[in-house]
Amino acid sequence: MDDNHKISITVCGDGGCGKSSITLRLVRSQWTHEYDPTIEDSYSVSRTIDGTTYSLQLTDTAGQEEYRGLWSTANLGSDAFLLVYDITNPNSLQALEYFNQLIEMEKEARLEVGRALPVSIVAGNKCDLQSNRQVGARDGLEWARNRNFGFMETSAREMVNIEETFALLVRRVVEARRHHAMGITPNLPNSTARTLPLDPLPYGSEKELTAIPMSDGSDRMSGLRWYQKILYRARRLKCW
Repeated sequence: MDDNHKISITVCGDGGCGKSSITLRLVRSQWTHEYDPTIEDSYSVSRTIDGTTYSLQLTDTAGQEEYRGLWSTANLGSDAFLLVYDITNPNSLQALEYFNQLIEMEKEARLEVGRALPVSIVAGNKCDLQSNRQVGARDGLEWARNRNFGFMETSAREMVNIEETFALLVRRVVEARRHHAMGITPNLPNSTARTLPLDPLPYGSEKELTAIPMSDGSDRMSGLRWYQKILYRARRLKCW
């Protein structure tokens, strides 16, 4: 299979949000309710999308803070990212900002060398647990749209939107590659973001993370953001 039909996807998110469950549902059509912290697992699976067969290279990454430092440059080099949070755990949505910042730095690096930009979709997982919902579908959708990411609500347990989510990732990668070949920086319109929640979208809003105001009146990146950028650059230069 030629490279145009190979797509690499990194699955990321906080620990316990269901990344491995989503991945295994796609790869093996099975669901596991036992939580076993993943450091990193890789899978390969074929899917036919819009009449074309693609080889999907999936990387299920660590979500626990103590393992995040093991993220490799290879993971950030993926064609697509699936950012997963747990609708029953508000902190898991906020945790996605860590991965979003890494992805943004990767986009900056690709722009510098003229590579196609990666695409991203946010998945609000465990939507079968409506009675335990803590994050409204509207909140997840707005978080994704504010970053030009696609959005789905999923359930690995009930097999809700698993195939559809990866199909959307594939379509967006194909679109990004086509734009890149035409010399156009990929623009992922909010109109393509979609959600299929199990209940009506409630009203809600997302608190935005802002830069820390400095004594001189300017806005600068937080210490965490600064550290992440230095660490990221060091890894790309292979000096870490």
